Amino acid sequence: MTARIISGLEIAAEIRSELKKRVARLQAAGKTPFLGVVLVGDDPGSLSYVKSKEKGAIEIGITENTIRLPGDTPESKVIEIVEELNRNPQVDGILVQTPLPGHIDTEKVLYYISPEKDVDGFHPVNLGKLLRGQPCFLPCTPHGIQQMLVRCGYDPAGKHVVICGRSNLVGKPLAAILLQKAKGANATVTVVHTGTSHIANFTRQADILVAAMGSPLCITADMVKEGAVVIDVGVNRVEDKSRERGYRLVGDVDFDAVKEKAAAITPVPGGVGPMTVTMLLQNTIESAERRTGIL
Repeated sequence: MTARIISGLEIAAEIRSELKKRVARLQAAGKTPFLGVVLVGDDPGSLSYVKSKEKGAIEIGITENTIRLPGDTPESKVIEIVEELNRNPQVDGILVQTPLPGHIDTEKVLYYISPEKDVDGFHPVNLGKLLRGQPCFLPCTPHGIQQMLVRCGYDPAGKHVVICGRSNLVGKPLAAILLQKAKGANATVTVVHTGTSHIANFTRQADILVAAMGSPLCITADMVKEGAVVIDVGVNRVEDKSRERGYRLVGDVDFDAVKEKAAAITPVPGGVGPMTVTMLLQNTIESAERRTGIL
């Protein structure tokens, strides 16, 4: 068996085509969705991610404005800018790019974002609504994973999903999404983590296995059930002197070995990553639709 490759690039392109139509409908009513981004410092990963957001926004017709601040900007100033964006009626979505510099309390800053504009889906109000199964902005990476599964015909309903990793960014919210009594969910979910003994005992039970540990190539073929669907969230740099830049990107899954055993697998890069940006754009459009009553 050689696994089907689940291309995040292709699925993201499909969704963006749908989003363009929603933006056109809003624009016909006199409203262009507006995303405000706050970027503090010059973290390379953050710069790359923000650039992807800017490019995606232009592609589908969203207005995007990134406020770039030096790395030594006081926490109070960042909060002040967030509150200005909250008050601005033109702004539909606010994103504070993380990680923030060490002198800034990330949780405190995120708490200041209005839940109605929290298009990253990490405000405590939105996370609480997620757990309760109420309408809210879903965190972008977990939502993107759900969309990949559903759109590729791997409905989680009735399946055993094993998530490796309990982060607030991926593991916990993905578990909450897939547990819901709702379309595209209804899964039985197990979460394993650094405190779990004999992780492979659980991963070998997975119909759908999600690797989100941030540890390169740690999911090996012997840890995967024959015919499982494998979603690799990890993006890790490993040294590779044969490459001009001196490194290459790999996931948390030993792709070459696991693809010979799995039914389907996401690559790194080109898998989950493109979906994260696309779901952020979708949340921004959804916010504009809610705020203008155009649904």
